[in-house]
Parts: sequence; structure tokens; C-alpha cells
Amino acid sequence: MGTGARRRMGVEERRQQLIGVALDLFSQRSPDDVSIDEIASAAGISRPLVYHYFPGKLSLYEAALQRASDDLASRFVEAPEGPLGARLLRVMSRYFDFVDEHGPGFAALMRGGPAVGSSATNALIDSVRQAAYEQILSHLGVEKAPVRLELVVRSWISLAESTALLWLDGRRIPRAELEVQLVQDFAALAAVSAAQDEEMAALLRGALGQEPSGGPFTDLVGKLLALAT
Repeated sequence: MGTGARRRMGVEERRQQLIGVALDLFSQRSPDDVSIDEIASAAGISRPLVYHYFPGKLSLYEAALQRASDDLASRFVEAPEGPLGARLLRVMSRYFDFVDEHGPGFAALMRGGPAVGSSATNALIDSVRQAAYEQILSHLGVEKAPVRLELVVRSWISLAESTALLWLDGRRIPRAELEVQLVQDFAALAAVSAAQDEEMAALLRGALGQEPSGGPFTDLVGKLLALAT
């Protein structure tokens, strides 16, 4: 006996289903290697029906990227409570969760390629970077960053991206070690800037003053002092 007719989805529900299916496939392989036929098959619909909701793979990719970018940007959101080092470590853990879940798609996005070459996708990438930048400033309790702090934060975001890409290429360094290293990289970048600028020095002293013994920042200071002796 049959199980009855399949429930008909509304337009927005079907669009969201296709976006979810595309994200799942893009998380397994580069978007350039995923066809509309595969997306249709995984969604249980025909190829022409996919085109009814999206004019082409690029538009579907951009919609999937919008959802992924919102997800990635949310990984930087953290309550402004407790030591900065611990907060950044939680941020990096969530960031690498995303990279782990969406490896091929993340790599294709950051490295560029035919599927991600539109101005719309580039704008989404920039929006994630800007959201990350604003969240890091909120962790520091800063509304408008002086130029040296902006340089530190934006450089660190770029470093996190390139580190994640290198990690995906064989995962030769344990992920947990890289998460700690990136948090300490932030402190190191800030320290170099603080050596040149009193405003940065005051900001760094305030952050270090809240760090507990054994935190990622104090651990880095201890190791650097050991190298100098």
C-alpha cells in the first residue's frame, strides 16, 4: 500500500531546501565540481525544477554562500565577559568547526575560482570579514579603532583564513594547537604594534591584566621570556 502523495513544498520552503542540499554537497566537494543534476537528485526533484527556483548554479551558490556567510559571521559572536584570550579561543574553536564542516566549499571560496568569481560572492566574503572585524573590536571594548589596531585586527583575520586553508591541506598540525596559536598570534601582532604606539600599549596592558595564569596570552609571555634567557 502506498504511503500517500509527497507533500508539496511552498516556494520559499523549496528554495531553502535547495540551499541546504547545495551547502551539503559543497561541503564535500568544490562547488565547481557539483552539478545542477546532482543537486536536483539529492533534493528529489527534476533539473528543470531547480532552474524554476534559481536561474543557474551561480545564483544557487550565492544563496548558499549567503547562508554560510551568516553562519560563519555568527561564530565570532561572543559575550564580552571574562579574559580576552579565553574568548578568542572559543571564537577560534567555532571558526574551525565551520572550516571542518565546510572544508571544500571554504577552500574554493577563499582561493577563488569560476563559481565564486562574481561581485556578489566577493561582497559576501567581505561582509564576513567585516563582521569578524566588528566582533573583535567589541571583544576589545573599542567602538572606533585607531589605525594601528585596525591593521592588527584585519591582519589577524587574514592570518586565520590562510591558516585554516593550510590546515585543510592534509591537516598536518593538530587543530587544537592551531586554535591556540592563532589566539597567541593575535597577542603577538598586538605586542609588536604596542611597541610602536602608546595607545596600543595601553590596550594590550588592559587585556593582559585580565588574563589568568595558564591562559593563552600568559602562556605565550612565559614561553617568550624563556626564549630570552
